[in-house]
Amino acid sequence: MNTPLRRLFSWSKRRGRRPGGWGSRDARGVEIRIEGSNLPGRACGASPNFPGYENIHVGIQRRSPREQLLGLTPGDAPAAVWTLECDVVVTPTGVDCKGPYVQGRPHEHFIYLSWGTVDSNGTFNMFRRAKLWLDAVDAEVLDAARTSQRLVARLGLTDAKGHPLCASVRPPLVQWSAG
Repeated sequence: MNTPLRRLFSWSKRRGRRPGGWGSRDARGVEIRIEGSNLPGRACGASPNFPGYENIHVGIQRRSPREQLLGLTPGDAPAAVWTLECDVVVTPTGVDCKGPYVQGRPHEHFIYLSWGTVDSNGTFNMFRRAKLWLDAVDAEVLDAARTSQRLVARLGLTDAKGHPLCASVRPPLVQWSAG
């Protein structure tokens, strides 16, 4: 097995699963790359229904422990890029994604982008999240990603009000492609 695949499957081995996991012979290790642009800034002023925050950061929330974030990035960075691993599994009821940063129920999986402030002690305090829905990935794109072993999401991280992007994120807010 080549080095990238060994790295992709390392989390499955730690959890006592064989590569591909979940008992499926048709599971494929896929690297998900999330490319965020147009970040809202390190501070967002108050407005109706938004109290305003200082020292804003964003990261990918792990399923467990929830406090563990991947790639915490300042809100004024020129871009944010995260790479995470998952298995894309073909089941009798369809195609599904599973991994340490994938949340939700079968066939209702998503990735959390968690927004929060970082205090002087370095503690992250979440104030909102965005859900990148994996069920919104086109079937042809997901099939191509299983072959190429890479799925790419591109999205802007600022909402129409100039605040950190939150709530459900599906196309056209995110563009999915195979890498």
